[in-house]
Amino acid sequence: MILSEDGYRVLHEREGLRLEAYLDTTGVLTIGLGHTSAAGPPTVYQGMVITEEQAEQIFYNDAATFRDEVALAVTTVLTQWEHDACCSFVFNVGSTNFLNSTFLQRLNAGDKPGAAEALLWWDQPPEIVTRRNGEHREFVLGEYVARAETPAGG
Repeated sequence: MILSEDGYRVLHEREGLRLEAYLDTTGVLTIGLGHTSAAGPPTVYQGMVITEEQAEQIFYNDAATFRDEVALAVTTVLTQWEHDACCSFVFNVGSTNFLNSTFLQRLNAGDKPGAAEALLWWDQPPEIVTRRNGEHREFVLGEYVARAETPAGG
């Protein structure tokens, strides 16, 4: 399964574009559309500046990496929107956190409602809550919204 056009669009919106390296709210050097060194090349360094075209290419490379990780890690059948929400989640929390998450454990056990609940547990730092609510709405309802004040059913 590939990341859909809507999946790319909403992930792009969730990440936001910054052409100069900055420290995110957790202190991680980030550039472009949410790219960190942990995602792979290029290594982000203080003072780094990229073009919008470079940011887009890095974003698509990162998204492909995380899409492949979802494909390898998830053993249950997903709808397109569930898949896209998983890709957004791993893009944000990183591979190690995703692979060790209760979200993934429940998803692979076939407990999609339980997985959706566990998705919302990733609520730190506080400014991530509206993104996580958006991912939750995407996973549960198929609503492609970047951010939401409440999760699905909330």
